[in-house]
Amino acid sequence: MSDVLQAIVAGARQSAEVRMRDVPLAALERLAAPMRPRGEAFRESLSSGGVRIMAECKRRSPSRGVLREHYVPAEIAAGYARAGAAGISVLTEPSFFDGALDHLRSVRAAVTTPLLRKDFIVNRYQIAEARACGADGVLLIVAALGDTDLTELQQYASDLGLMALVEVHTAEELTRAVQAGAGTIGVNSRSLRTLAVDTDGFERLVDGIPDDAVAIAESGIRTPDDVRRLRGIGFDAFLIGERFMAEANPGAALTALLAAAREAEDTP
Repeated sequence: MSDVLQAIVAGARQSAEVRMRDVPLAALERLAAPMRPRGEAFRESLSSGGVRIMAECKRRSPSRGVLREHYVPAEIAAGYARAGAAGISVLTEPSFFDGALDHLRSVRAAVTTPLLRKDFIVNRYQIAEARACGADGVLLIVAALGDTDLTELQQYASDLGLMALVEVHTAEELTRAVQAGAGTIGVNSRSLRTLAVDTDGFERLVDGIPDDAVAIAESGIRTPDDVRRLRGIGFDAFLIGERFMAEANPGAALTALLAAAREAEDTP
């Protein structure tokens, strides 16, 4: 595990343990019970054909610092929903991304689009929190988890009705994800060690994703040609954040990218 990832994961684990002392897991599960997450519908939304984009709400990143001074996740998400996002990813990690669980709650109140809690998930408590706050899916980063935890957390997410997006960066991590039975696999081109983006990783890894898994490309996707090329080699959907966060109107930026990507696909 890289130093950056190790620091983020340690913080995520510690903050979850603090919240768990106030509201134990069993109590949180009772609070989450009335929610009706749509994990399977989320997965279908990402794999239903055509250009499918999961757009992200993110105020800050470790690589680029503050992306957006005026950050209102519910407004951004509403714009994404109007633009036709296949899903919306909401950063909830506070120390490195300025995220919060309240962001997820506010987005859920604003849209019906499937939602991903994007965080550094290391235990069941965080998954139960995701359901309680209205998420339909959670991110599981292979580099942050041992094999047993990866398998058990996927199963727990499924038991709660949530889709697990299992994120990989290397061939070894992809092998572990497949062996753990991941049904939705994201290839992140951003290195967790250097934070640099290497989009060649998409080509290196896509053939190792099983045909029956949903393949999602993450990071470094900026243009219609990027989308067309990656769809051509086998990716079903795309997780895009910084590209939109840098725009004055993220929803309009998504509308424009979707239109241009579809036009590019129709051009011989």
